[in-house]
Amino acid sequence: MAVEKERRDFLGMALGGFTALGGIAALGAMKRTWDPLPSVKAAGFTTVDLTEMQPNQLAVEKWRGKPIFVLKKTDKMKKDDRDIIVGKDRFFVAIGLCTHLGCIPAYYPDQLKFICACHGGQFDTAGRVLKSPPPIPLHIPPFKIDGTKLVLGEEGPEFKKMKAAGLTV
Repeated sequence: MAVEKERRDFLGMALGGFTALGGIAALGAMKRTWDPLPSVKAAGFTTVDLTEMQPNQLAVEKWRGKPIFVLKKTDKMKKDDRDIIVGKDRFFVAIGLCTHLGCIPAYYPDQLKFICACHGGQFDTAGRVLKSPPPIPLHIPPFKIDGTKLVLGEEGPEFKKMKAAGLTV
Protein backbone atom coordinates (compact mmCIF):
# COMPACT_ATOMS: atom_id res chain seq x y z
CA MET A 1 0.00 0.00 0.00
CA ALA A 2 2.89 2.33 0.76
CA VAL A 3 4.25 1.84 -2.77
CA GLU A 4 0.85 2.73 -4.25
CA LYS A 5 0.68 5.97 -2.16
CA GLU A 6 4.21 6.99 -3.19
CA ARG A 7 3.36 6.32 -6.83
CA ARG A 8 0.16 8.39 -6.55
CA ASP A 9 2.11 11.26 -4.93
CA PHE A 10 4.72 11.12 -7.72
CA LEU A 11 2.06 11.13 -10.45
CA GLY A 12 0.31 14.07 -8.77
CA MET A 13 3.53 16.10 -8.57
CA ALA A 14 4.45 15.23 -12.17
CA LEU A 15 1.00 16.29 -13.39
CA GLY A 16 1.22 19.50 -11.33
CA GLY A 17 4.67 20.27 -12.77
CA PHE A 18 3.53 19.76 -16.38
CA THR A 19 0.44 21.89 -15.71
CA ALA A 20 2.61 24.68 -14.28
CA LEU A 21 4.96 24.54 -17.31
CA GLY A 22 1.97 24.66 -19.66
CA GLY A 23 0.54 27.64 -17.78
CA ILE A 24 3.85 29.51 -17.98
CA ALA A 25 4.11 28.78 -21.71
CA ALA A 26 0.54 30.01 -22.25
CA LEU A 27 1.24 33.24 -20.32
CA GLY A 28 4.39 33.81 -22.39
CA ALA A 29 2.43 33.34 -25.62
CA MET A 30 -0.28 35.75 -24.44
CA LYS A 31 2.34 38.40 -23.61
CA ARG A 32 3.89 38.07 -27.07
CA THR A 33 0.51 38.66 -28.69
CA TRP A 34 -0.02 41.81 -26.62
CA ASP A 35 3.41 43.28 -27.43
CA PRO A 36 3.59 45.49 -30.52
CA LEU A 37 5.29 44.00 -33.56
CA PRO A 38 8.89 45.06 -34.25
CA SER A 39 7.70 46.85 -37.41
CA VAL A 40 5.25 48.88 -35.32
CA LYS A 41 7.96 49.77 -32.79
CA ALA A 42 10.26 50.86 -35.62
CA ALA A 43 7.49 53.04 -37.10
CA GLY A 44 7.31 54.95 -33.82
CA PHE A 45 10.46 56.93 -34.62
CA THR A 46 11.35 58.86 -37.77
CA THR A 47 14.65 60.68 -38.29
CA VAL A 48 14.72 63.77 -40.51
CA ASP A 49 18.06 65.14 -41.75
CA LEU A 50 17.68 68.93 -41.64
CA THR A 51 20.90 69.71 -43.54
CA GLU A 52 19.19 69.03 -46.90
CA MET A 53 16.33 71.46 -46.27
CA GLN A 54 15.93 74.52 -48.49
CA PRO A 55 14.40 77.75 -47.11
CA ASN A 56 10.64 78.18 -47.74
CA GLN A 57 10.28 74.71 -49.27
CA LEU A 58 7.97 72.32 -47.49
CA ALA A 59 9.19 68.78 -46.89
CA VAL A 60 6.57 66.20 -45.97
CA GLU A 61 7.75 63.23 -43.91
CA LYS A 62 5.70 60.34 -42.59
CA TRP A 63 5.46 59.43 -38.91
CA ARG A 64 3.00 56.87 -37.53
CA GLY A 65 1.00 57.09 -40.75
CA LYS A 66 0.57 60.87 -40.47
CA PRO A 67 2.09 63.57 -42.68
CA ILE A 68 4.65 65.73 -40.91
CA PHE A 69 5.34 69.20 -42.30
CA VAL A 70 8.94 70.40 -42.01
CA LEU A 71 9.62 73.93 -43.22
CA LYS A 72 12.96 75.71 -43.01
CA LYS A 73 12.14 79.34 -42.30
CA THR A 74 13.73 82.28 -44.05
CA ASP A 75 15.07 85.33 -42.19
CA LYS A 76 12.06 87.32 -43.44
CA MET A 77 9.54 84.98 -41.81
CA LYS A 78 8.17 86.03 -38.46
CA LYS A 79 9.91 84.43 -35.47
CA ASP A 80 7.64 82.43 -33.17
CA ASP A 81 7.87 80.51 -29.90
CA ARG A 82 6.78 77.40 -31.82
CA ASP A 83 9.91 77.52 -34.02
CA ILE A 84 12.43 74.74 -33.59
CA ILE A 85 15.97 76.10 -33.60
CA VAL A 86 18.77 73.90 -34.88
CA GLY A 87 22.09 75.71 -35.07
CA LYS A 88 21.39 79.07 -36.70
CA ASP A 89 18.30 77.85 -38.56
CA ARG A 90 14.66 77.98 -37.56
CA PHE A 91 12.19 75.27 -38.54
CA PHE A 92 8.46 74.79 -38.39
CA VAL A 93 7.48 71.19 -37.67
CA ALA A 94 3.86 70.05 -37.30
CA ILE A 95 1.52 67.18 -37.92
CA GLY A 96 0.07 68.07 -41.32
CA LEU A 97 -3.58 67.50 -40.45
CA CYS A 98 -6.04 70.36 -40.10
CA THR A 99 -7.31 70.58 -36.54
CA HIS A 100 -10.85 71.12 -37.81
CA LEU A 101 -11.64 67.83 -39.58
CA GLY A 102 -8.24 66.29 -40.32
CA CYS A 103 -7.75 67.31 -43.95
CA ILE A 104 -4.22 67.94 -45.22
CA PRO A 105 -3.62 71.67 -45.82
CA ALA A 106 -1.56 72.79 -48.81
CA TYR A 107 1.41 75.14 -48.42
CA TYR A 108 1.52 78.29 -50.53
CA PRO A 109 5.12 79.57 -50.37
CA ASP A 110 4.32 82.89 -52.06
CA GLN A 111 1.64 83.65 -49.42
CA LEU A 112 3.59 82.05 -46.54
CA LYS A 113 0.55 80.13 -45.32
CA PHE A 114 -1.15 76.76 -45.26
CA ILE A 115 -4.69 76.62 -46.66
CA CYS A 116 -7.05 73.73 -46.02
CA ALA A 117 -9.16 72.95 -49.09
CA CYS A 118 -11.98 71.33 -47.09
CA HIS A 119 -13.39 74.39 -45.33
CA GLY A 120 -10.92 77.20 -46.04
CA GLY A 121 -9.03 77.18 -42.76
CA GLN A 122 -5.66 78.92 -42.87
CA PHE A 123 -2.48 78.60 -40.81
CA ASP A 124 0.66 80.74 -40.76
CA THR A 125 4.25 79.39 -40.94
CA ALA A 126 4.14 78.73 -37.19
CA GLY A 127 0.98 76.63 -37.49
CA ARG A 128 -1.21 79.23 -35.80
CA VAL A 129 -4.77 79.76 -37.07
CA LEU A 130 -5.17 82.73 -39.40
CA LYS A 131 -8.72 81.96 -40.53
CA SER A 132 -11.33 79.71 -38.91
CA PRO A 133 -12.90 77.06 -38.73
CA PRO A 134 -9.83 75.27 -37.22
CA PRO A 135 -10.19 75.72 -33.45
CA ILE A 136 -6.52 75.32 -32.48
CA PRO A 137 -3.06 75.52 -34.13
CA LEU A 138 -1.47 72.59 -35.92
CA HIS A 139 -0.07 70.02 -33.48
CA ILE A 140 3.68 69.71 -32.99
CA PRO A 141 4.72 66.05 -32.76
CA PRO A 142 7.06 64.87 -30.01
CA PHE A 143 10.62 65.47 -31.17
CA LYS A 144 14.22 65.44 -30.07
CA ILE A 145 17.10 67.29 -31.71
CA ASP A 146 20.13 65.11 -32.38
CA GLY A 147 22.83 67.33 -33.93
CA THR A 148 21.39 68.36 -37.30
CA LYS A 149 18.75 65.63 -37.21
CA LEU A 150 15.24 65.71 -35.88
CA VAL A 151 13.99 62.50 -34.26
CA LEU A 152 10.19 62.35 -34.33
CA GLY A 153 8.45 60.26 -31.70
CA GLU A 154 10.78 60.98 -28.79
CA GLU A 155 10.28 63.81 -26.32
CA GLY A 156 13.52 65.79 -26.06
CA PRO A 157 14.17 68.77 -23.77
CA GLU A 158 13.08 71.27 -26.45
CA PHE A 159 9.71 69.56 -26.89
CA LYS A 160 9.19 69.29 -23.12
CA LYS A 161 9.88 73.02 -22.82
CA MET A 162 7.30 73.79 -25.53
CA LYS A 163 4.80 71.46 -23.89
CA ALA A 164 5.28 73.11 -20.50
CA ALA A 165 4.72 76.51 -22.12
CA GLY A 166 1.45 75.25 -23.65
CA LEU A 167 2.66 75.57 -27.23
CA THR A 168 1.75 72.01 -28.16
CA VAL A 169 -0.45 69.22 -26.88
